[in-house]
Amino acid sequence: MVALGDRGIMEHRLEDYLVRGLMDFDDVSYDQQADLLYDLAGQAVRHFQSYLSEDETRRVLQAYQRPIAINIHAQMHEPGHYWEKVEGYHTEIRRWLHAPSGAYSASVTDTVLDFRSEPRDRTKIAQLLYGGFVRCLYRTQRFQADTERRLAIIVDRDSQRWFKPLKAQFLIDYRRGTDMAQYVPDFVAETADTIWMLESKARNELETTEVAAKRAAAEEWCKHASSHAATYSGKPWKYALIPHDVVDENMALEFLVRAGLTV
Repeated sequence: MVALGDRGIMEHRLEDYLVRGLMDFDDVSYDQQADLLYDLAGQAVRHFQSYLSEDETRRVLQAYQRPIAINIHAQMHEPGHYWEKVEGYHTEIRRWLHAPSGAYSASVTDTVLDFRSEPRDRTKIAQLLYGGFVRCLYRTQRFQADTERRLAIIVDRDSQRWFKPLKAQFLIDYRRGTDMAQYVPDFVAETADTIWMLESKARNELETTEVAAKRAAAEEWCKHASSHAATYSGKPWKYALIPHDVVDENMALEFLVRAGLTV
């Protein structure tokens, strides 16, 4: 069952969107932890309000309630943040991370580069911190390859909003050999009529067993997400696997998803 932000419901308090999402988890007790849940939700809301208007924050919480709630819940299970006992399950958060795995805050030693600028050494791009986004949900971001940086230029220009998913936001599992692994796509970008899950890969990797397994899992996730979105007249989700050699910053997002392998 895929649960996404229900745009048909207008919450009185912004925090209610996230508290409602956290209540979906079996190991979260609203009756026992209401104060804690609102404290965590409040920290998340204040984070978005630090660079978004109240109306923009509300739209983000409506559209991405489930991924944000999953991110908070995942941190509740990090070592040192909870304790267990036989007669029940209790979760305690001791800190809120504004920038967990995939969203990055600049330290005093970091130089935030304009993401439109090509790196001098592409092989070291993962070490660089980029900013200057207009429509990204995070202020700064790192990229694993220059293809991702170029794709970010396109989605920042052609989408309404976008972000690079964090680990455990979507819980897309796929089989890797004899084990199950978690797939984290490169980007999620919302356009006027679609929410796109985007992945760029070298052309010679498109038909490998692992990439095919990731694609199949993502396509299945998007089908379930689209079915759920249809219950409240939400936008459908679609997946696009894009060959790296067609990603050019002058290309339109619409062209790229047609050039890619889509659902």
